[in-house]
Amino acid sequence: MFERYADYEYWLASGQLALAMLAMGALLTPRDFVRVLLQPGALLLGLALQLCLVPLLAWGIGRALPLEAGVAAGLVLVAAVPGGTISNLITYLGRGNLALSISLTSITSVACLATTPLILRLFVGAHLPAEFEMPVARVAREIATTLLLPLSTGMLLGWRFPDWREAISRWGVRASLTLIGVMVVGAAGSGRLDPSLYGPLGPASTLLLCFGIQQIAMGVCRAAGLAGPDRLAIGVEVTVRNTNLAIMLKASLFPAV
Repeated sequence: MFERYADYEYWLASGQLALAMLAMGALLTPRDFVRVLLQPGALLLGLALQLCLVPLLAWGIGRALPLEAGVAAGLVLVAAVPGGTISNLITYLGRGNLALSISLTSITSVACLATTPLILRLFVGAHLPAEFEMPVARVAREIATTLLLPLSTGMLLGWRFPDWREAISRWGVRASLTLIGVMVVGAAGSGRLDPSLYGPLGPASTLLLCFGIQQIAMGVCRAAGLAGPDRLAIGVEVTVRNTNLAIMLKASLFPAV
């Protein structure tokens, strides 16, 4: 059963993302996003932390620790992609500012078409092939099918069937969490999760990156006087990365030998 898990991993990940965004969209209205835009301070701060702090910290950890080149490049690659849609689900479950979270995910997902190749060139250019080109069309298709389309569909269903908004969101979240569990079991059973492969520094550097960006971001947000729901949305957004996109880019840049 586990031997063929890799054949289904992409579809499980895509389905999980789509269900999560559908569930989030069912509870949102255009007014939620208007409120975010009318008070853009939290949005701009979140974007700055996402696009500047995260890549710089990943690069700094790679320079400070005696990491193998592949691990150091992997940290920057994970930091260069936008926040993952799981951040929206976590923000929702934690009662954070969901509209702010989705706005950050949406904007950084589109911006990554330009920022990701720039960050990779700046911080891991020595490890990239000279002919590297960002797969823009594929990234745009992934964003549209797993983020924007399900979100819009959820908002449309919530508007069309207001009495069913809570039920649509609740069952969408349950189905999304179920697929996450399937993916964890499948990845572990197939041997694709092996924390010991690069020694203790591999997982340690990853945990250091996650903990570092979360604590710095929350501290900056608190110093800026942001409300608790806004701090939670930004702190989760900068910590949870779009690893599906990172895996796709890794396969394009560094194919398995």
